[in-house]
Amino acid sequence: MTNPLQPVPDEPGAQATARELSGTAPIPTPVGDTMKHAFRMHPAGIALITAATATGPVGLAASSVASVAVDPPAISFSVTRATGTAGALLATHTFAVNFLAEQHADLARVFAKSGAPRFTGEQGWERLPTGEPFLPDATAVLRCRPLELVPVGSSTLVLAEVLAVTIGPDAPPLLFRDRKFLRLDPDAEL
Repeated sequence: MTNPLQPVPDEPGAQATARELSGTAPIPTPVGDTMKHAFRMHPAGIALITAATATGPVGLAASSVASVAVDPPAISFSVTRATGTAGALLATHTFAVNFLAEQHADLARVFAKSGAPRFTGEQGWERLPTGEPFLPDATAVLRCRPLELVPVGSSTLVLAEVLAVTIGPDAPPLLFRDRKFLRLDPDAEL
């Protein structure tokens, strides 16, 4: 069977650790570290969450977006701290969740790095009539408003009501696994 997940071009393939190469058993770690490893190995879709603020647009990459309910329509996601970009985004009344396709890998890399240039003319951003930045070629854009912000350790869980949905072009999704952006191999069989 072929592995259906393939690295996005310009990304190095998976690297084996010295422990994997030697065949020794993994070293036990605390539950949080083990959980972090488990989720790092679990592929997830990528979204850019964007908002308009008084000082300009803000946005961040998220792999934690999940559907919560359809009646009322609601989603959730988490951010690792409520300062900087995340803090500015959490202070807004509405935001846009842009679901990325594989052609957005470079843009996702930009939004995953602190201080990288965002919302440039070359990146293709437009504004919703309500002001939130959005990608017209995203596979979907959800305009949301926060319902609840739940602090959990150093993270914040966001529960949000979906106010509007725009479906974009049908394109293969951008996935994230083990700190790499991946695409599905359309020729792989299960």
